[in-house]
Amino acid sequence: MKFLTTTLAGLLASAALATAAAAECEMTLRSSDTHPDGYPTVEGVKAMAEEVKEKTEGRICIEVFPSAQLGEEKDTIEQTQFGVIDMVRASFGTFNDIVPVTQLFSLPYLFRSEEHMHNVLDGPIGEEVGAKFEEHDLVALAYYDGGARSFYNSQKPIESIEDLAGMKFRVMQNDVFVDMMDALGANATPMPYGEVYSAIQTGVIDGAENNYPSYDSSGHAEVAKYFTLDQHLMVPELVAVSKMTWDKLSPEDQEIMREAARNSADLQRQLWADQEAASEEKVVEAGSEVIKEIDKTPFIEAMVPVYEKYVTTPEDQDLVKRIQETE
Repeated sequence: MKFLTTTLAGLLASAALATAAAAECEMTLRSSDTHPDGYPTVEGVKAMAEEVKEKTEGRICIEVFPSAQLGEEKDTIEQTQFGVIDMVRASFGTFNDIVPVTQLFSLPYLFRSEEHMHNVLDGPIGEEVGAKFEEHDLVALAYYDGGARSFYNSQKPIESIEDLAGMKFRVMQNDVFVDMMDALGANATPMPYGEVYSAIQTGVIDGAENNYPSYDSSGHAEVAKYFTLDQHLMVPELVAVSKMTWDKLSPEDQEIMREAARNSADLQRQLWADQEAASEEKVVEAGSEVIKEIDKTPFIEAMVPVYEKYVTTPEDQDLVKRIQETE
């Protein structure tokens, strides 16, 4: 009984402290993330929250809800549009049906490297794309790094485009991905992510494609020992705030939010790079062979029909051209 009384007292004390902390804030913003606590995107928004609270002297607080506590990405984007929640972190891919320009960022080999992607998003193009979100009741605050997807397989090292000929790779159920594999001379096999391990193990497919941390955490490195760092897809992550919430802020507080978001992006990108490096080290130690020295030019040139199919308007063609020309 004494233990229960002590535990209850502790819980009540914690609740009282949380209530007191919330009472100090004139405005508390709720931010959603589907990733678990400790994930780079979650830690990025937490860092933003700390900076905002400090610079507003505790007037504005941001409470981060990880692990899809407020819903999956598509649902939380809609909730943010309607002001039900205040902020959301989501992949560009989830915005495709809402902000059409985001579809271009699913084009294969659009970015030459992660550094190239950062340079594009941190410059005039990033501002231009961000402005498109306001038309849909969202204010883009920061672009996070979602990593680069590369090919891995159980059969052989992929060192050239010719090595892909006839191989079977699992891809997401997406027409662009299917067309990409066709253009590379390989066979696309859409299937649920959870079935990939056994499909590679039993030879139903030869491999799949994803980033280092996913290749590691899924266990796919156990059955597909050859990882080719071709980085064919880099889809940014976005931190956005509801325009309804944004309009309640003073211009000074809006600038504090923007600056804190930009600073959090630097942290998030470093945390992601650290996570990639740790995963690479782990899979290499476990016996994976990582192929880095490949000529991407033939891979990129093979995408011409894919771009012709999906980049059809003069506006989109101009944007893709400017992205490719960015140093």
